Amino acid sequence: MTRKHTLTAAAVFLVAAAVAIAVGTNVTKSAGRKNALPDGEWQGTGQGRNGPISLAITVQNGRITGGHVISEDETDFAKPVAQAVIDQAVKRNSVTGLDAVSGATMTSKGTMEALVAAVALARGELPATTGTVAQDSSCDIVVIGAGGAGLSAATEAASHGASVIVVEKMGIAGGNTNYATGGLNASETSVQKKLGIEDTNEQYYADTMKGGYNLNDPALVRKMVEESAATVDWLMSLGADLSDVGKMAGSTNKRTHRPQGGAAIGAHLVPVLVKATENASAEIRYNSKVTDIIEENGKAAGVKVSSSNGDYVIKAKAVIIATGGFGANPDMIVTYQPSLKGFGTTNHRGATGDAFAWIAKFDGALTQMEQIQTHPTVVPGNGLMITEAVRGNGAIMVNRGGRRFNNEMATRDVMSNAILEQEGKTAYLVFDQGIRESLKAIEGYAKQGLLTEGASLAELASKLGMPSGALEETVANYNAYQSSGTDPDFSRPAGDMPRGLVKAPYYAVEVGPAVHHTMGGIKINTNAEVLTKEGNAIPGLFAAGEVTGGIHGSNRLGGNAVADICVYGKIAADSALAYIGK
Repeated sequence: MTRKHTLTAAAVFLVAAAVAIAVGTNVTKSAGRKNALPDGEWQGTGQGRNGPISLAITVQNGRITGGHVISEDETDFAKPVAQAVIDQAVKRNSVTGLDAVSGATMTSKGTMEALVAAVALARGELPATTGTVAQDSSCDIVVIGAGGAGLSAATEAASHGASVIVVEKMGIAGGNTNYATGGLNASETSVQKKLGIEDTNEQYYADTMKGGYNLNDPALVRKMVEESAATVDWLMSLGADLSDVGKMAGSTNKRTHRPQGGAAIGAHLVPVLVKATENASAEIRYNSKVTDIIEENGKAAGVKVSSSNGDYVIKAKAVIIATGGFGANPDMIVTYQPSLKGFGTTNHRGATGDAFAWIAKFDGALTQMEQIQTHPTVVPGNGLMITEAVRGNGAIMVNRGGRRFNNEMATRDVMSNAILEQEGKTAYLVFDQGIRESLKAIEGYAKQGLLTEGASLAELASKLGMPSGALEETVANYNAYQSSGTDPDFSRPAGDMPRGLVKAPYYAVEVGPAVHHTMGGIKINTNAEVLTKEGNAIPGLFAAGEVTGGIHGSNRLGGNAVADICVYGKIAADSALAYIGK
């Protein structure tokens, strides 16, 4: 009879923290060797995109002979990914050096973590630490959240000598930053100058204010803009590749900094920031949920934490809130914006707005909570976002009749509303091989099976069920507009039509709006200090990233989220350091 053994999620804490793609264990091929695995069924758990992934492997005669998923909560696309990774391990008889499935990195990593955990249990070699010990502790600065803002803050604070603990409720770092695609907006940067791109802080400021319909806090926007170039240099000094600069909707000039070839920014930046945080000797505690902020004499003095090993307290001289927005909390979304009832979301499941309740005891202020952005190009049913850079590189949008219906480079709110007015409330993003070759991110969509391909426009139209003549006419007209630099139909500027659609094959992706970014949140000043309803700074309490409000007004421009989290994450750390006298 097969023996079954289970390693819990708590027992694989270190594996999750280390993102165990390269940490695994080789399995011997001979049952007679000293370190062969004992026969039986061994279970392990890792952290996927939407929650724990539990699996079991079967060992016979010292070899991994099979495996299956016990439970998971991944997207429809990602569900087969876990089994595909398990099958690799069976084929190789190893859990080392497995290949992640493009487009499902978090699911792949979670499955690899679970495999490593199962093998560790089989060997009797549990990880060196089985989770954070549930005992009270202290540090200079505690950071709530290990997304882009929290990691930026932790890196900056720890590199200046502060003792820092980052508390993350999920099993992996990154939060929504993991899924950021476009890039980081910045102006007057060293990279722009090297590439001969002309841009100014004034134009960046004007674009951001216009994009937010001037509901943005001018001082917060000005600070983000003025610090953006230095932040790019700082991130590059940590090892980030921001050498490619593209253009997103609402930007006058090319200022969206991203990895070479136009690769997605989040999957690159998060590992860089995790490594930088650890190199600076900050501690990251995963699967540890903050339940409240401690208040002493009107000051923030630490946090209360709940973990699988029990509840405990971290006392701190300063607290930085970097918990992200509330895009994955449908009840809260509908409370502030009833019109979004039933909408899907691009957000990871941890974006639930927990922090807003914590600041009530300080009389902390919230601002612009009703300002919630939908992203226009999200694949219906699975929450996968198609980066705005596809349109920025020349793609067009057509309805089911094969016709364009709006300026494709309109801001996200305008484009979302235009799509919702079309039959079926979705549309098709159409591009050619030339655009595919111009943007590395598209290869990930292809590997995920999201692209419909046609050797000709007529074939593509046939596969999409639209009139071929209409699509052919639409593309011919657009190509003429692109060539002349004038779009009489929808006034798409010449600079936003970088290339025609002339190189077969042709591609399409069905897209529609989904909840993407919550612009409202905790009210801060330019020092990232959390403010009371009367406008006073709360001693020892700072916040950065999507958990804050006021920077983006009623519409966030693509590329400004990563700018926001990195700029204000760093500012929050500097302000906290000054507050504690470091």
